[in-house]
Amino acid sequence: MNDQVNWNERFKIGVEVIDKAHQRLFSIVRRLIALSQDEKSSRWACAEGIKYFKFYTLKHFAEEEAYMRSIGYGGYEMHKSLHDNLRDMTLPALEKDMKASDYSRESIQHFLGICIGWLTGHIMVEDRAITGRIANKWSEAKIGKEAGRMEDVVSCVMEEVFKLQTEIVSEHYAGEDFGESVYFRMSYRDRDGKLVHVFLAFEEWLLMRAVGEMLGMQFSKVDRIVVNAAKQLSQQLMRRIGAHFGMMREYRFEKEHILTKEQFEKEFEEGYPYYSLLFDTGKGYFAFCTKV
Repeated sequence: MNDQVNWNERFKIGVEVIDKAHQRLFSIVRRLIALSQDEKSSRWACAEGIKYFKFYTLKHFAEEEAYMRSIGYGGYEMHKSLHDNLRDMTLPALEKDMKASDYSRESIQHFLGICIGWLTGHIMVEDRAITGRIANKWSEAKIGKEAGRMEDVVSCVMEEVFKLQTEIVSEHYAGEDFGESVYFRMSYRDRDGKLVHVFLAFEEWLLMRAVGEMLGMQFSKVDRIVVNAAKQLSQQLMRRIGAHFGMMREYRFEKEHILTKEQFEKEFEEGYPYYSLLFDTGKGYFAFCTKV
């Protein structure tokens, strides 16, 4: 994981105050990774390090937003919503996860994986867009009430199908690594022939626990039984979501694929989803994304 947070000149956007803050954030994350891997390090040390990461991140956001306003950056509203999402939703949810599990290795890995992925992705795309080096990718994403509606429906259906209560972690999930996972792509076509892809990412722990409880079995790995059960449950989940939105007659199911991690990540490189939600079920993480 340390290799992912080596500072590199390619992360520079050409604004000194922002570049220095980014370099400092990388340094903090590297220290957190070292603490998480050292069994002699106390939970207190990790907790204090995470608090500092959060403090410095929010300080950096304020400085970056002030700079965007000073140059009249056109993408300011969406960019700020990404900051707000991390500050008000993602970081509190990750902290809650860690505290509830007494800073378990799994919860710390959730924190580090998501924060590292967010930090590198945000700098390479959204922050570089500030100086016109690249176009931002979240321009078509749904935010506010419309995203909230989808969030409510997915949460409701997850409880109906998987008997799990969810808590939102992010409304702008960008493919960050939250642990070993199984990825499904389900393709639908509307009446006009337009293809819509839905991506479901289940942390392996979640599938093993959820399927195991439903079948009255215990699983130590994701095998064919778990994957096949997950396929059926995913199709049922999508039917329920479609029913909530009254879309059953508008979309025709075409095909389903299991994706590798690399294939899943490539989808985000090509363009960010219309809806992209990350949830904590208490038994593992789950992502729901749609692309037209």
